[in-house]
This record gives sequence, structure tokens and C-alpha cells, in this order.
Amino acid sequence: MTLKERIQEDVKTAMRARDARRLSALRLISAAIKQREVDERVTLDDAAVISVIDRMIKQRRDSIAQFAAAGRRDLVEAESFEAELLAAYLPDRLTTEEISAIIVQAIAEVAAAGPGDMGKVMAVLRSKLAGRADMAAVSQLVKARLGGG
Repeated sequence: MTLKERIQEDVKTAMRARDARRLSALRLISAAIKQREVDERVTLDDAAVISVIDRMIKQRRDSIAQFAAAGRRDLVEAESFEAELLAAYLPDRLTTEEISAIIVQAIAEVAAAGPGDMGKVMAVLRSKLAGRADMAAVSQLVKARLGGG
């Protein structure tokens, strides 16, 4: 079962259970996936669905920080619920050691010699680490490894 099919099945389950909060969040995921499919005129595979979900989680984290700063506890709780629900569809996160090993492989793969090759390395890593690691942190590790920071 693909990730997209799993989400659709979870929508149906939430409808049957009359779980409005969960159903609303699942419909947001479905709508984001469908929107990207329409925009790009493609059917998304699991990797693309993971990137959609990852982007949605980042949006939720930004919203949580802003709502917390504004003292809106109710909105923080709603966004946190959605972020947790979204995270359940992502593959397991990698450890720092696993990420470092993949970075070393990617650097060797593209024969990166310095900070100027960071774009090539990150392009390889994006496909390998999508949804499994925080790409901002990965970027910092790559930069340190290539001597750019």
C-alpha cells in the first residue's frame, strides 16, 4: 500500500469513527497532495508525498512558534496535533551517525572537494534523506565537512 493510499484509508477510518479533528487534519494532507499533483500534472510517489508532508510539518513548526509568542495556547495545541499526525506518516528519523555516514558517501559520490561543491552534495542528499532528517541540520553538517563553516 502506498503512502497516499494509506492516508486515504485513514481518512475513511476517521470518517467512520466520527473523529472530526483527525479527519480535518487528514483532509489537509490529502488536499496538499492533490494540489501538488494538479500543479505538476503527475501522480506523486511515496518520496514526493513525504516531501509534501515534510513541508507541512515545517509550516506547523513555524506556526507553533508564532502562536506561542502571541500567547495563543489554543492554536499552539491545534498545530501541535496536526504536526504529530503528519509526523506519523514520515519514515523513522536517522541518527546523527547514520546521517554522517550518508554524507560521507554523497561527498565521495560527487567527488566534492570544497564548499563550492555543496550544491551537488545536497542534491544527492535530498533524495536519500527526504523526511528522514532535518535538511537544515544536514546542510550544516555538509558545510562543516567540506570546510565551509
